[in-house]
This record gives sequence, structure tokens and C-alpha cells, in this order.
Amino acid sequence: MPETHDKRSAKPAPGRLGPAVLLDRGSLDTGDLDDSALAAACGPWRFHAATAAADTAGRIAEASVVVSNKVVIEAAQMDAAPALRLVCIAATGTNNVDLDAARARGIAVTNVTGYATPAVVQHVFALLLDWAVGLRARLAAVRAGAWSASPHFCLLPDTAAGETPIRELAGLRLGIVGHGELGRAVAQTAAAFGMRVLVAQRPGTEQDPPPRGRLPLPRLLPQVDVLSLHCPLAENTRNLIGTPELAAMRPGALLINTARGGLVDEAALAAALRSGRLGAAALDTLSREPPPPDHPLLAPDIPNLAITPHVAWASAAARQRLIDEVAANIRAFAAGEHRNRVD
Repeated sequence: MPETHDKRSAKPAPGRLGPAVLLDRGSLDTGDLDDSALAAACGPWRFHAATAAADTAGRIAEASVVVSNKVVIEAAQMDAAPALRLVCIAATGTNNVDLDAARARGIAVTNVTGYATPAVVQHVFALLLDWAVGLRARLAAVRAGAWSASPHFCLLPDTAAGETPIRELAGLRLGIVGHGELGRAVAQTAAAFGMRVLVAQRPGTEQDPPPRGRLPLPRLLPQVDVLSLHCPLAENTRNLIGTPELAAMRPGALLINTARGGLVDEAALAAALRSGRLGAAALDTLSREPPPPDHPLLAPDIPNLAITPHVAWASAAARQRLIDEVAANIRAFAAGEHRNRVD
């Protein structure tokens, strides 16, 4: 049975919303953004650089609007905030808010989509091009003096000695898992590079035969040179790429994950890279963030692994769009509009 206690009206009271709290401003803004749209949407505001779990209830106790990027808000925190009417997730993913609890209490929940598409696409291709041209290896060779010592005008990679080769993206097959806005944008850019794009059937919705233009993941994996993940993390996608899937990929293939760390079985990935069964992996997200120092993918002996600190989305332009979209969600709620609601 769904919860029914503490049911609140999802319609805001007339007038200006407030007070409002942003729980983890430091994850969005390093002082380089304009937050005037937030100030105009509601207030007064309290901004916290970060919020520990033990402090969440106290910080939102008097708020009618709460903004959170990754701070978890569950039923207990909602119960501690009797005036709470709106939770704005400053992200696309919604797993940090208990949506069932919010629905039972009449608390509206919104998110933001599409704000970081250009940033994520360019990050995917930064990782992809680094792998294709061996950029870091080329830079390191110059710094080490190898070019200066070359008998030729150029310094070709000695692949026989295990040096990173230079590849062309044109003609390579890119597999995409998750063909929403981000997946489609990556596919469009890949086509501009002359790559052949294959799209996986949506995980958990397998059909026989699959929809036109889609391949079941087991059929797609052996065909692609690069696999890029763009699907949300859910129970049916957790550890989507594990030992069997990694074994099914082509030897030498590249795995890119700019979506959610839990999509990949990290122990299996480490084993596949150590054994050389998988060519390389480039990740912008891990299952625990920030990762502990002993995280299995931070081990120094894992070859051909590039990890960036969950910044594919984080261009200044994307973060400004995010802040402005959160403000627009607040204004819409105050006006009785149903904008970007996920509850």
C-alpha cells in the first residue's frame, strides 16, 4: 500500500515561494556562475557548499523549496520538513530522491534534461580521440626526448614493441547503449567522423524480433570497435556490462562510460584490462563518487584505463544552463505549471 500520511497539496500557495535551500552548491558552482535567476524565482536562499547525510534534515526543516544535485532526500528528511513543497534535482538522474515518498506526501519533484549534451558529446570524443591517436603517449614521447633522438622527421609508434598505435575513426563501428538525447548526439557526431553506428535495443525491453534499427546487446557487442554507454542506472541496467559482455567484445575494443558507474561491473572490467582481453576503457564515472583510495579501478597496475572525475557534463556553459533550468522549474511550479516533473 502506498503511504498516505502527511499528504500535502502539490499546488503551491499564491505568492512567492520560500524559504529555499541549495544543499550542494559546490558540486555545481565554483563562483563562476550567475545565480540571479534563482534569486528571482524564490527566496530567501540558503546555500551550502556540501551537505552530509546527518545534516540534511536540519538544513531543509523550514524550506518550501530544496535544490539538490546529489544529496539524498528520503522519507525521513521529508517528514522533518513540513513546509516542503518542491524538490528540484539539479541533474537528470533521480535516484537521490525517494520519488514514492515524495508522491505520497504531495511534494513535487523536478529534474533537468538536455543541459549538458554539447559538453558530454565533446567529452566522449575527447576520450575516443585520445584512444584513437594515442595522444598521451605521443605527448609523453616528445617530453621524454624521443622525437629529438629520432633519425626521421617524424616519430612513428613502434607497435611491435607495444607502443600505442594510431587509428582512424573512419570505418570503425561504434555501439551505443541508450539512444536518448545524448546517445543520438554522440551517434550524429560519430557519423561525421565516418564511423558506422550500431544501436543496442533498450535494456530490459528486449523484443524478438527487435525494433527496426536496434540490435540485442549480445549481438551488438561482438561487432563493435567502441562501445559507449548512455543509458540510466536502474535495476535492469546495474552491472549491464559484466564478465560475459566484456568477453563478447572484440579483442582490442574500447569501452566508454560517461553515464553511471554502476552500469559496469568494475571488478570484471579491471580483470578484462589486466588480462588484455579488452583493449581499453575510458570512464567519467564510477560506482562510488568520490572513489575511495582503494577503489578497484584506481589500482596503478591496470593498463589502458583512462578515468576522468565525473566532469563530462561540467562545462561552464552547461552548468549555467542547469542553474537557469532549475530556476525555470521553480517559476513554473509557482505558476501552477507541470514542467519537468518526475513525480
